[in-house]
Amino acid sequence: MRIRTLTLAAASGAALLAAGVLPASASGTTNPASAQEGSVSAADLLAKVTSCSQISNGKYKTDDETSATVPVCGKNGAVFWKADMDIDCDGQRTTNCNEDRDPWYQDDTAFHQSDGNPLKAESLPYVVVPSSSSIWNYSSAGIKGGGVVAVIYNNKVEYAVVGDTGPTKIIGEASYATAKALGIDPDPATGGADSGVTYILFKNSKVSPIESHSAAVTLGDQLAKQFIRNN
Repeated sequence: MRIRTLTLAAASGAALLAAGVLPASASGTTNPASAQEGSVSAADLLAKVTSCSQISNGKYKTDDETSATVPVCGKNGAVFWKADMDIDCDGQRTTNCNEDRDPWYQDDTAFHQSDGNPLKAESLPYVVVPSSSSIWNYSSAGIKGGGVVAVIYNNKVEYAVVGDTGPTKIIGEASYATAKALGIDPDPATGGADSGVTYILFKNSKVSPIESHSAAVTLGDQLAKQFIRNN
C-alpha cells in the first residue's frame, strides 16, 4: 500500500526523463496478455453501476492532495466504486517491484499466497481496499482477502483479487499486473490512471488459491453473469 504524493510522482517522472531512463517492461512474468477476460462485456457491467446507493459513511480521497469525493456503493451481490488507479508494487521483490523502482515499496501484502508468502504485484492482478475505518469496513460488507474484483477501464475488463489494504481515507489502487493488463502505465512511481476506473467487488467470493489468476477469471466470469442477472 502507499499514499501517493502527486508532487513526488511528478518529480520522479522529471528525474527519469532528465536521465533518459524509461521504465523497464516486465519480463519473465505471467502478466495477463489480454484485458477482455471472461464473456461479460465492460459495457454490460458498466450499465449496472450507473447510479450509486452509498453504503459508506463518508467518501474517500483518490490521493493525498484531493478532496473526498468517492463513495462506496452497494448493489445486489457486490459493492463498487469509481476512482483513479494508483500502482501497488508491494509484496515479493521482482524486476519492476522493489525499493529501487517504488518509493513506497513494502515487502508484504495484507493477504498471502497459499504457501504463506506475500503476493507478487508484478504478475498477479490484485486490488487494494481501504483499511477498515469509520468510513467503511470492507469485511462487514462481505469483502474478504482473495475476493473477486472486476476492474473496468477503457472498455476492458480485468479480473483481480482483493490482495492488499491501504490508507483509511484513500481509494483507487491496484497491482502492477492489473494496470499493465488494462493498458495503464504500471510504473509505481510515475504511472497509474487519474480517473475512469471502475472496481466491482463481488461479495462473499474467494479465489483459492489466491495466487491463481485463472481461477479468478473463471469465478469472476460466473459472478459477473450473476451480477448482470440480479441487478
